[in-house]
Amino acid sequence: MSSPSSPSSASSALPVALLAGGLATRLRPITEKVPKLLIEVAGEPFFTHQIRLLKAAGLTHLVVCVGYLGEKIVELYGDGSKFGIKIEYSFDGPKLLGTGGALIQALPKLGDAFYVLYGDSYLPVDYRAVGDFFLRSGRDGLMTVYENHELYDASNVWFEGGEIRVYDKKNKVPQMHHIDYGLGLFKAAAFASFPRDAVVDLAAVQMQLVARHQLAGYEIPERFYEIGSHAGLEELDALLRAKPQQ
Repeated sequence: MSSPSSPSSASSALPVALLAGGLATRLRPITEKVPKLLIEVAGEPFFTHQIRLLKAAGLTHLVVCVGYLGEKIVELYGDGSKFGIKIEYSFDGPKLLGTGGALIQALPKLGDAFYVLYGDSYLPVDYRAVGDFFLRSGRDGLMTVYENHELYDASNVWFEGGEIRVYDKKNKVPQMHHIDYGLGLFKAAAFASFPRDAVVDLAAVQMQLVARHQLAGYEIPERFYEIGSHAGLEELDALLRAKPQQ
C-alpha cells in the first residue's frame, strides 16, 4: 500500500480539470440543445462514462470548465456526491476563453498542480502512472503522446529519446510521428506569463513549455477514443456497448 507521501497517493489527490466549454460544432445538430458531455453514449451521458473511468483510477475531484449549455451539466450532476466524487464548476462567462483561458480562470479551484482532460476524450489509461511520472519529472507540464503516423488525426508531435522536441498543430515537420493523446498535467506556474480573462489556447502554453524544456513527454501505447465527431461517437458507442460496465 502506498504511504501518504508516496508519488502515487499524491498524484491521485490531484484534481482533474475537464475542458467542456466548446461549442462542439462538428456534432451538430446533436449539440444544438445538448452539451457534449451529456451526449448519450451506450445508453448513458458521456460524462458518466468519464466519471467511471476517473473514479476507477482513484481520481475523485473534478473541476469542469463549462460554457455553452453548461447549466444543464450542473443540473444533472450537481456536486458529484451521488456519484461518489466531488465536482466543481468554472464558467467561461460572457465570452469563450479558449482551452488555456478556461484553465487560467479555473486556477483558484485547481490549486498548484492538476490533470487536464478534454470533455470529448475517453482515455483508458493508467492515470496514476502518468501523474506519478509528472510529479517525479519536476517540470511545469506533461503531455501524453501516442505514436500515430497520421492514423487517427494529423500527427503534431516530434517525440524522440523520451523528449518532446516539437509540438505544433499548424507547422508540420517530417519527424512528427506522434499525436497529443489528450491527457496532460500542469503546475499552475505554467500559466504565469499568460493574461487573465483573455482568449488563450492551451497549445500556446504547451509550446512555450517545450521552448523552456518544461514539458515532459509520456508515451501511451493504447489508442485513444473521442466523441468529437460523429464517426468517433459511433465507434465509442460500439466499444462501450460491447464491454460490461463496472
